[in-house]
Amino acid sequence: MGRRRLIVTADDFGLAVPVNEAVEIANREGVLGGASLMVSGAAAGDAVARARRLPRLRVGLHVALVDARPMLHPRRVPDLVDAHGRFRDGMFGAGVRFFFLPRVRRQLAAEIRAQFEAFRETGLALDHVNTHKHMHLHPTVLGLILRIGREYGLRAVRLPHEPLRGARCVRPGRWAAQAGWALFLAPWMALLRRRLRRAGVRSNRFLFGLDTSGAMTEETVLRILHCLPEDVCELYFHPATDTAADVALPMPAARHAAELQSLISPRVRAAFESAGIERVSFSELV
Repeated sequence: MGRRRLIVTADDFGLAVPVNEAVEIANREGVLGGASLMVSGAAAGDAVARARRLPRLRVGLHVALVDARPMLHPRRVPDLVDAHGRFRDGMFGAGVRFFFLPRVRRQLAAEIRAQFEAFRETGLALDHVNTHKHMHLHPTVLGLILRIGREYGLRAVRLPHEPLRGARCVRPGRWAAQAGWALFLAPWMALLRRRLRRAGVRSNRFLFGLDTSGAMTEETVLRILHCLPEDVCELYFHPATDTAADVALPMPAARHAAELQSLISPRVRAAFESAGIERVSFSELV
């Protein structure tokens, strides 16, 4: 308390080359300190090669269980994938199957382990773990990540809790929707925080970028920095150098290029300095 410490990360590292390019640019020229690697992504190899030549980039594992391809062959996880070998659509349906069906949980555990193993094989230090679309809010997914991750050096996990007062500051016109969403997530967030604490796993206190996901423009980021509480927060982005339709980016309507510009903006860097914000990584939390 009394210090503003901020972890700045990018998700979907390894999904596509334009994402990887943006991560490299933002780390070399901007305020980006970390990235979350999607090990089953089509450009994961390219991402690892870039990470190895970026000594200031801290890399975590972005466990993907929806809207992606599995690390394992689809025949080994038949209850997790569709006819095209991709994870089944629908987070609610996936969550129900994870909770109630033992055979699905066994396949889920095998896939999570395969993703941790793939990250280990990169030789990169594991800075943190989070999940695509924050699926670790699901208690079964979180339990498996904590249990399996312990074997792979897991020390930190993202807490996807965006404070309501911060969301109001950034987008005051969405007060009712923000309050309703916060109320719905409250018990899941409390459970996640309690389980991380019991497991001795570090986390951020607050996360910014949820309500403005895909629209982290320079002005939005400046408003967030103005509202930043005196605590450990994470600010996360989905940058890319190209938003063309033929690039397999997760949010077609998102302003990926604008998010990259925010990360390298002189105004954003100046705001960090004037506000006395300390940039840290998950691995530096104590």
